Amino acid sequence: MGEATFTIRVDNALKRAFADAAKAHDRTGAQLIRDFMRDYVAGQRTVAEHDIWFRSQVQAGLDSANAGHLVSDDEVEADAQAWRDDLRHRMAGPV
Repeated sequence: MGEATFTIRVDNALKRAFADAAKAHDRTGAQLIRDFMRDYVAGQRTVAEHDIWFRSQVQAGLDSANAGHLVSDDEVEADAQAWRDDLRHRMAGPV
């Protein structure tokens, strides 16, 4: 893979402070900027992958609901009550 030059403008004080901070960690400013760029791109890829997954989950839920696969309020409340009862029982500990 070829390399390219990336030129940015920053004020001198920021450039000096960044170079000093990089040097304190035995790195160059260019190394840190490349690391940041790689991390940023990877993070954006992760965000995009999560968005695709999330949208597919929402669509699956909508498709299921549209097909009539629904849970009644009474069923939800009964499950929640059972969960609460179980949690209270476990919090009470051995008797």
